[in-house]
Amino acid sequence: MDRYPDILEDILHFDEDSDDEWDMLLAETKREEESRSKRRNKHRGSVPGHRIIRRGRVEGHERLYHDYFAPNCVYDAFFRRRFRMGRPLFLRIVNGVEQYDPYFVQTTDAIGNLGLSSLQKVTAAFRILTYGTPADSVDEYVWIGESTAIESLKRFVQTVIAVFGDEYLRPPNNNDIARLLAIGEQRGFPGMLGSIDCMHWKWKNCPTAWQGMYTGHCHEPTIILEAVASQDLWIWHAFFGLPGSLNDINVLERSPVFATLTEGRAPPINYRINGHDYTMGYYLADGIYPNWSTFVKTIPCPQGLKRKHYAAAQESIRKDVERAFGVLQACFAIVRGPARFWDEETLAYIMKACIIMHNMIIEDEGATNDNDFDGSGENPIVQVSHVHTPEFVDFIQTHHQIRSNASHSQLQSDLIEHLWQRYGQ
Repeated sequence: MDRYPDILEDILHFDEDSDDEWDMLLAETKREEESRSKRRNKHRGSVPGHRIIRRGRVEGHERLYHDYFAPNCVYDAFFRRRFRMGRPLFLRIVNGVEQYDPYFVQTTDAIGNLGLSSLQKVTAAFRILTYGTPADSVDEYVWIGESTAIESLKRFVQTVIAVFGDEYLRPPNNNDIARLLAIGEQRGFPGMLGSIDCMHWKWKNCPTAWQGMYTGHCHEPTIILEAVASQDLWIWHAFFGLPGSLNDINVLERSPVFATLTEGRAPPINYRINGHDYTMGYYLADGIYPNWSTFVKTIPCPQGLKRKHYAAAQESIRKDVERAFGVLQACFAIVRGPARFWDEETLAYIMKACIIMHNMIIEDEGATNDNDFDGSGENPIVQVSHVHTPEFVDFIQTHHQIRSNASHSQLQSDLIEHLWQRYGQ
């Protein structure tokens, strides 16, 4: 009754003697039905307008397997080059992702056809991350659609963070700090925990309304990554997501890099330089960072041999974080080129997942000198306590110690003398 209200109303008031009018109504009704039938039959498939492409998923999986994963695979010598890591590490990531998220498990559809395998979905995500290519570029080899490739990438990076993040993106534990302090002592900087700096990632698809906020000295929208890296290029701290209009000092004021220290949860650090005792570690930084006791900076326009020697040593060792940025961008080209996603959350997942896999590669290839990354040297698990907490005054005192200009100047003077006595004379 609701489909043809006008026609039915005319029929109810129909004059039985008017055969011509009756024929006209029937003809109009027939044309309406034919028109509706054509509109319904225009689209095929389960989704209106959806085009079905018979890609041959099983054949695609078999070709991928024989090319890279079979015992006598075709491109065995090129696996490290194209996947940025060894085959055992890649398969470890695939197994961990597949066990955590059922999306990567190969399933069948309603009529029994096999879907995409975990190797196809993870390989598509890896190609986008390592080569920085558009999502539809992996279709020709992996035989996976653009929308499925994007969905696989988003789920992959989130799963990598969930499965491996606690182990490979964590603050240093007691064993790590002892090793970092020993490395710093060997390099002439006792108490050094690494070097700190910021990197900008261009955001190509930044919304127009936000471009002014995200545009800084690069003259295009960017998102900032603050990181701390050690000599072996392991990234210990990653703080990502602030707009590119901020400078390094603005990022530092919002960063949790010293959160554990101010809250009294950081492992104790004690060392002695030039007859003075210190209880806080420090990072090597460039000139824009403030004069805090936790930063050691170079000397602009140094005068005298001692200061020149110190400036050269500091500027050389501080490049560890720059090298880490370079290796990260070389392995995962997606963070070197312009970001094509629209939301910040997805970009943050991608950046963190790339850093986690970067650290996994560092460990797998032995650049960490057989260090303990299995968690056995971590601090005891924090339990909920109902005892009296430290006074707020202690928090403020630690906060002021971190920002002490006097301690910064004293530490710099002691390091100048220490380096000169050890290497300069």
